[in-house]
Amino acid sequence: MQYTKLGTTELEVSRICMGCMGFGAASSGQHRWTVDETHARQIIRRGLERGINFFDTAIAYQSGTSEQYLGRALRDFARRDEVVVATKFLPRTKEEIAAGISGEQHVARMLDKSLQNLGTDYVDLYICHMWDYQTPLPEIMRGLDRAVRSGKARYIGISNCFAWQLEKAGALAADQGLTPFVAVQGHYNLIFREEEREMVPCCRAENIALTPYSPLAGGRLARRGDGSSRRARQDDYAALKYRAARQMDQPIIDRVEKLARQRGVGMPEIALAWLLTKVAAPVVGMTGPQHLQGAVQATEITLTKAEIAYLEELYQPHPLVGVMAQNTPETAGQKQVWSTGAQHI
Repeated sequence: MQYTKLGTTELEVSRICMGCMGFGAASSGQHRWTVDETHARQIIRRGLERGINFFDTAIAYQSGTSEQYLGRALRDFARRDEVVVATKFLPRTKEEIAAGISGEQHVARMLDKSLQNLGTDYVDLYICHMWDYQTPLPEIMRGLDRAVRSGKARYIGISNCFAWQLEKAGALAADQGLTPFVAVQGHYNLIFREEEREMVPCCRAENIALTPYSPLAGGRLARRGDGSSRRARQDDYAALKYRAARQMDQPIIDRVEKLARQRGVGMPEIALAWLLTKVAAPVVGMTGPQHLQGAVQATEITLTKAEIAYLEELYQPHPLVGVMAQNTPETAGQKQVWSTGAQHI
């Protein structure tokens, strides 16, 4: 396993971050395809054995059970100071807004609940899951700053935002002496490269770490599109994100498959090896040992400039999908994939 410093932080993380969205009680949350605690523990333990020390979860994943599974496994299989744990919180709910819960109070409440779920005194990286149009930005930034100053979070990050939003938060932090974001978790893979327009150059200029989600496009870059996996059959949200662009994405997927055959490796290894040339550590979802094996092997592959150009050549601009398609003031507060039973405490 290769390791890297996470942006400007002191955190040394594995180049593969284990994404824990697939862990959690299938009866308690937005997904039906998640794995139970027994299987989650096996995957986490094997990941630790293969050198993975970076784990990403969220209070929204399966109503907090993802955090609980991860926390119990790390308690049993690792020393706390040898792993890097990231978790995320959602915007204020309508109920919190009506009750007068401020952004600062919201951050504190969410963090305390996540710490309880994880069974730990602190998280290494605390991430805004998405931009909160209904809460004043200074309140959110002050809440996050207090989390860091209290020792409950070592660093902070943000997910599902635009570059202008990242810069706005950074300017506010600099002006008021608050803790800045050190990492961005966006939607980025070979068949969805819209982050390259503004976010990637912005983060490079500021030395902000990129830890993208969906690096294998919900499995589309991992296998031929035969719908054979449980997630492919049951994850309607992931399918919806990529359905509209299926025809223009297929030639790129074909090239991943061809290069994988030439290299004698799997398609995930090629897709992840490409992304590893762009970012610090992709967040790779794992619901089986085969996912772990391919992700770790990807860190050992060095693509040539010609191979990178071959994979990139056919890309066409895409419309925003998923959470980023809802990153507008008009859709703020509307139901989205993470809103169901995700954060009530």
